[in-house]
Amino acid sequence: MGDAKFDLHWIDYTIVIVYFLGVIAHGVYVSRKNEEGADGYFLAGRALPWYLIGFSLFASNMSGSSFVGLMGGAYANGIVIFNYEWTAALVLILFAIFILPSFLKAKISTVPEFLEERYDVRSRRAFSIFTILAILFIDTAGALYAGGLVISNVTGYLNLWTAVAVLALVAGIYTILGGLSAVVVTDTVQAILLIVGAAILFWLGLDEIGGWQELFVDVPEGHQHLILPADDDFLPWTGLWGVVLLGFYYWTINQFVVQRTLGAKNLKEGQIGALFAGFLKLPNIFLMIIPGVIALKLYPELETPDLAFPTLAFELMPIGVRGLIMAALIAAIMSSLDSAMNSASTLVVKDFVEPIWDVSEERQVWLGRIVTGIVMVFGAIYAPSIAGFESLFSYFQSSLSYIIPTIVVVYIVGLFVPWLNGNGAFWTIILGLVVGIPLFILKEVTGIWSDLGLPEIHYTIMSTIMMCIGLVTHFGISALTRTQDKENIEELVWSAADTREIFKQWESPIWQDRTLWAGLLIVCTIGFIIWFW
Repeated sequence: MGDAKFDLHWIDYTIVIVYFLGVIAHGVYVSRKNEEGADGYFLAGRALPWYLIGFSLFASNMSGSSFVGLMGGAYANGIVIFNYEWTAALVLILFAIFILPSFLKAKISTVPEFLEERYDVRSRRAFSIFTILAILFIDTAGALYAGGLVISNVTGYLNLWTAVAVLALVAGIYTILGGLSAVVVTDTVQAILLIVGAAILFWLGLDEIGGWQELFVDVPEGHQHLILPADDDFLPWTGLWGVVLLGFYYWTINQFVVQRTLGAKNLKEGQIGALFAGFLKLPNIFLMIIPGVIALKLYPELETPDLAFPTLAFELMPIGVRGLIMAALIAAIMSSLDSAMNSASTLVVKDFVEPIWDVSEERQVWLGRIVTGIVMVFGAIYAPSIAGFESLFSYFQSSLSYIIPTIVVVYIVGLFVPWLNGNGAFWTIILGLVVGIPLFILKEVTGIWSDLGLPEIHYTIMSTIMMCIGLVTHFGISALTRTQDKENIEELVWSAADTREIFKQWESPIWQDRTLWAGLLIVCTIGFIIWFW
């Protein structure tokens, strides 16, 4: 990986250090100002406006893992990876219109809390434990590994372990101090920095290869299309529904992401924020995916696809801008890291400590800070082991595909079918964990599945199979143990009348009309799909 390739000038180092110090200073400032108790720490006092929600949703999703992983995925597989982006835009529309109203009506602090309101406490605890494990092994560790990989390759001074430790420490400090208020503001700065940095990279890369008309010249046929045949081993078209399922988990029931919308000032701000995040997802084809194809044209011999981003940045960027790009990447990594640590502490305190022991708000914030610290240390220890996977992107997507479909079934179907009950919900979640985790290990980690001569099924199709198992289990057990509906269930399930209300009236000012934005986002998404088909 020769160090000369990744030389940083002292100006670049200065920019990165100033950025780090600025972020920590902001965490200290917010912690001094933050005297609103537990709601202020965990949910930013439920006062977030739409633009902070939108940028923060985008930034925590465009984490280091996505920034490094999407570009690496495009380097290895082409623009088919954009399917993960446009499906997210559609899921965010459904979330804003059908799901968020139920969440905000229930006045929940955590997504698992909704399961207790809707079903019973068993489902809440089971899902909360799963989410905490996912945050530890997938979100925190993945973000730290992405950052460590780039920093250790770029500086030459730090190895993977040390780079991971430094990142964990900085993100941990401002998250421990400032809570969600510090997280969303730093996320917004980071999102803007990311978009600007990636746009410069796209422009310089396109110029380097001789313009748009040269983009797909001499690039493998499979890299040029959004929809691939059913026998493709990266993402067959038959697996697209599995991608949508992953999107439902990520954007509608993942505490790590949804926490921003739970902190919304009101329903309208939360909905417009979610739609705004959907608009921010579409340009990722230019910001993250096409640069991966450009890297393939310029540097076809990279050691690992995940090095596509740092190689492009340090070959094409002038001094100073490299520092900005470096700060942008570290920003992306820290923004997913802070979100993961903050949501893990919220889950532990709100789902386990508060319901069991009568703990003062001051003590809740104190415990939240301790949990954040523990997550930070665990992530730093576990992260380097992700190096064993083919690429960061495959680690993320395949690990979730086996486990989350049954949980998505419990949430989404429960929002529309009032008679489904707590027995069905609890056993469906447990079945997903008991069947999904061993399946993932047998098939994706150890390779025992193929040694036994079992059919090769793509993980996105596996997630559809797991969803069907979840549907049969949830409906079957709920029907067999049917009881009288819980009180106030109408409050929590989707209401056709509420949705009609949104669609029937034009809001003023017209530019804040939710229906108009949702319609426009659908049109833009279809336009992108047709363009890159």
